Amino acid sequence: MSGFIVTFINLLFQALLFSILGRVLISWIDPQGNMRITQILGEITEPILAPIRKVLPTMGMLDLSPLVAMLLIQVLHSLVMGAIRG
Repeated sequence: MSGFIVTFINLLFQALLFSILGRVLISWIDPQGNMRITQILGEITEPILAPIRKVLPTMGMLDLSPLVAMLLIQVLHSLVMGAIRG
């Protein structure tokens, strides 16, 4: 059972990281957000990115919230895995 939980948590965190990376990359192709994949990635990642945007200072046109979110997700992943492994 423990192996299943570890695998599930690893996949969940990787899916979040890839969703954020995908949103960043697709925003260069579809900046208006008209494509369905852009909308889906936005729905997945916006609950994570919006609170970070509120805390981060504005950097002009540069949005650093995906970078901060990816770093926080990796730290959280390490903490969760450390707690599971004991």
